[in-house]
Amino acid sequence: MDQQNNATASPVTAAPTKTPRLIAVANQKGGVGKTTTAINLATALAACQRRTLIIDFDPQGNASTGLGFDRNRRHAVAGTYEVLCGSASIAQATHATAIPGLDIICATEDLAGAELELADMPRRERRLRDALIGLDSYDYVLIDCPPALGLLTLNAMVAAQSVLIPLQCEFFALEGLSQLLRTIDRVRRNLNPTLELQGVVLTMFDMRNNLSGQVASDVRAHLGEKVYNTIVPRNVRISEAPSHGKPALIYDYRCPGSQAYIKLASEILRRELLPPAPPANAPIAA
Repeated sequence: MDQQNNATASPVTAAPTKTPRLIAVANQKGGVGKTTTAINLATALAACQRRTLIIDFDPQGNASTGLGFDRNRRHAVAGTYEVLCGSASIAQATHATAIPGLDIICATEDLAGAELELADMPRRERRLRDALIGLDSYDYVLIDCPPALGLLTLNAMVAAQSVLIPLQCEFFALEGLSQLLRTIDRVRRNLNPTLELQGVVLTMFDMRNNLSGQVASDVRAHLGEKVYNTIVPRNVRISEAPSHGKPALIYDYRCPGSQAYIKLASEILRRELLPPAPPANAPIAA
């Protein structure tokens, strides 16, 4: 696809529909496939004719880069920092990607200082939620959170209806899951009573490694149906795609990783039509 021509494209302007499903993609541990999941799940949802918006809430800006917006392009447009500060609206900060039906609000380096600035702002935990009021032209909004449990991630959880957790199939990733679940519970009790666990998606699964299977079994034992059946395998094509400014689904549609994200999108859409699963109360063993 022609990335240069896309620079002047307009974001999706379809007629308003129902209130979008707002999902925070979060994990305080880095390197677990969080941004990769956000990018490729959003691409798959757009391919399923669901109008989708990615909000890049990570100061590293990896979601923006992975969708073809390099640093020079991001500096020239309004992004998540301006939205949080109130100097730009969601509409002003939204830009089209090269993927039909998928828009993005980019992150710039200014976002790195937002944590300090937010501390003195009114309604500091609700800045994103307030900015999203009235947004009705998307079916899904995915918020790619930074790998930390600070004010940016808190803003995302207060704004979202649910949290999707990409979980790397390794011990240390499992160890931090209980902390993240406790954070979701605290946000639910104090700031966003409707927040729920969207689900856990197992990433970087290595069939040759017994530990991957053990981690998957442990998480399923504690969280049951909240763990998606789809498992994202370790796949070199997924790792290569961001360097080309493309989601893996565009870079190599047939690779195992791309096919896994297509299945994940289908599973999420299918589950949206089913009654909610009962909450799991069992703690995750550290």
